[in-house]
Amino acid sequence: MPDASKSVPQQAASALEQLNLLIDWERKDRGAMRVSIEPARDLCQRLGAPERSWNAVHVAGSKGKGSTSSLIAAGLSAAGLRVGRYGSPHVERMHERIVLDGREIDDGKLSEALLAALAARQAAILEQTPGAGATWFDVVTAAAFHAFCAARVDWAVIEVGLGGRLDSTNVISPQACVITTIELEHAKILGGTLAAIAGEKAGILKAGCALVTGVPAGSEAGQVIDARAKALGLQPERPPEESFARLGIENRNVEIAGLLLDCLGARGVRTQRGQPLTRAVLTPQVIAGARLPGRLERFSIAGVPVVLDGAHTPASVGAVLDDLNGAFGARGLPQVVIGMARDKDLDGILKRLAGRVDRLICTCVGSDLHRTPEEIRNAAQSAGMAAETAATPTGAIQTAIDRARSQNGWVLAIGSLYLAGSLRPLLRSMPKEGSC
Repeated sequence: MPDASKSVPQQAASALEQLNLLIDWERKDRGAMRVSIEPARDLCQRLGAPERSWNAVHVAGSKGKGSTSSLIAAGLSAAGLRVGRYGSPHVERMHERIVLDGREIDDGKLSEALLAALAARQAAILEQTPGAGATWFDVVTAAAFHAFCAARVDWAVIEVGLGGRLDSTNVISPQACVITTIELEHAKILGGTLAAIAGEKAGILKAGCALVTGVPAGSEAGQVIDARAKALGLQPERPPEESFARLGIENRNVEIAGLLLDCLGARGVRTQRGQPLTRAVLTPQVIAGARLPGRLERFSIAGVPVVLDGAHTPASVGAVLDDLNGAFGARGLPQVVIGMARDKDLDGILKRLAGRVDRLICTCVGSDLHRTPEEIRNAAQSAGMAAETAATPTGAIQTAIDRARSQNGWVLAIGSLYLAGSLRPLLRSMPKEGSC
């Protein structure tokens, strides 16, 4: 239990300090990453199996899983249900990961949940059970599930951290699953083909659950998902392929979330008023309220439009540019601030950017896991693109804004949610004039 002699902020700080002593694979080279659900399962059992106290939607995918999770949670809340949402990574602060009824968890509930999960880990160490090896993410996952149980939520929308089959979140038994998209990513862990990656993400599927996916049925990845679904007796639900392919990123996420809500309604889920749940709960106001930081997030800095997005794969970068094509009138090609991890496909991303940007300002958030500004610049120049470096994200965004202002242009920052997180506080503090 939290120490009553400490203030809530002190308790939260103490819990986070203890948590940050653990291995955090989000900030380490994942080539040696241990993947297993057993530590998280052990922690949850020691906490009284909180994951069994609520209905769950489990969301996996290479792109859009965070935004889709947020839309589903917002729709369930709009239906009058009590809802928790667990997502990762956070952009600025831990509280973003655990959301209760549309609001980030407060310091008191966060500290109580983390301390309970850390105590479970300590007990596992003493008894030498699998929870003894629980990592940062294992503990945070168990803490989120504990917080949802304590809040007595009706539904929890759980975003997969990495992959699916061996992800810590896969201790749940969901009523519904979503697989948004499949792209080549995290090849060292998930495999080097779309089929292998799809197999890992399809590992969240359970007998009896509903399944909604945006992965085309006839594709390499779609065939793997469908085979796994058939083995479990599931019937995948997909949006109409031709019209879905024409949608932009945000509208694709809305379509997937809406289809999932329709499926739940068809399975007997009702709104607080007793009506069948449908996508109608996703009103424009609800959709706007579900937007997450660092996902096509727009700012206007002294009249210069600035867009932040965590896109870090070739396909997602291309989709962001497609979505923003013509969004800012005759302002021309963007100044692009870019910083990215070493395990991302830099050459593939540069191919998507070629001919569609004015100049790259290459930077780094300071982690050894990220490429240096010079590495990105050299690769861009070898590809025939105009590029320069900035030692810090702050310097990069200021350079980009100044150049865009002189050309009546706009700015796009991509490559990492960590980059977005480092830029958001600065952008909020800068003078706002005009609109985008």
